[in-house]
Amino acid sequence: MIQAGIIGGGGFAAGELIRILIHHPEVNLSYIMSDSQAGKKVIEVHSDLIGETGLEFSADFDQDVDVIFLCKGHGKSAQFLTDNPIPASTVVIDLSRDFRLGNENGFTYGLPEMNRTNIQQNNRIANPGCFATAFQLALLPLASEKQLHEDIHMQGITGATGAGQAKLDTTHFSWRNNNISIYKAFVHQHLTEVRQMIQRCQEDCKVDTNFIPLRGDFTRGILISAYMKTSLSEKELTQMYNEYYAHEPFTHVSDNNIHLKQVVNTNKCLIHVEKHEDKAFIISAIDNLLKGASGQAVQNMNIHFGLDERMGLNLKSMAY
Repeated sequence: MIQAGIIGGGGFAAGELIRILIHHPEVNLSYIMSDSQAGKKVIEVHSDLIGETGLEFSADFDQDVDVIFLCKGHGKSAQFLTDNPIPASTVVIDLSRDFRLGNENGFTYGLPEMNRTNIQQNNRIANPGCFATAFQLALLPLASEKQLHEDIHMQGITGATGAGQAKLDTTHFSWRNNNISIYKAFVHQHLTEVRQMIQRCQEDCKVDTNFIPLRGDFTRGILISAYMKTSLSEKELTQMYNEYYAHEPFTHVSDNNIHLKQVVNTNKCLIHVEKHEDKAFIISAIDNLLKGASGQAVQNMNIHFGLDERMGLNLKSMAY
């Protein structure tokens, strides 16, 4: 039985992680540390878990586990590890963006469809960002075959949980409901992860990557589209994507157009590919809290410990 601990348990992603781990057949969730919620029962914060756990949030950190999930938020994970050195033998899976870029930090980038072998071998894993996951899975087959030769244009919409649990003007119900808006046009932080992936797969790639993110008036999920000029036919594109993802347990290519409800509450990524005149057009959809965060973190844990990647992640969609 894998002994697991969570550092930072109050947020949306942490709530999903707790839900997965308490039902995982090979995991014992030993503790959930939270500075802000210490002493409270987990169900006081994550009320959907009523009847499923009697755990309480702890103020203390225990190194004596096999795996630690860091859910402390961006900028806080690196400081936590500085203040609390963790033995090299303990697996650390970080859900912040502190260790996603570069190779010098000792963390492996945790996108299973690209980096499975390194995830198996390294005890330090940096979970990808949610938008970054959706876009990278949309572009990976092309990048791996060195077929990105023209500028890439991307657009994506995310639900309110993508902004985290902090109460902001743009997450308030009266603002978000029946509303849509653009934010961080061309400068979204997840672009750096996408560009890093492209350079690792296709070192000579000089194309621009452009991204327009949107806030949606729904709770969870990400739907993105990307297009670029290509000489490949639709048949060649479809074959390339089907072959790349043929043996992936969670990423699937659909012959039909896709929609968000097919992936919400699952660890799936669905992809649809089309050709319009001289342009490849790719659509990708994920749940931002699962495949874009906690579900992928557990998938990475399963890979590292030699378990079936699907273990604990047999979650059902909200398609109807």
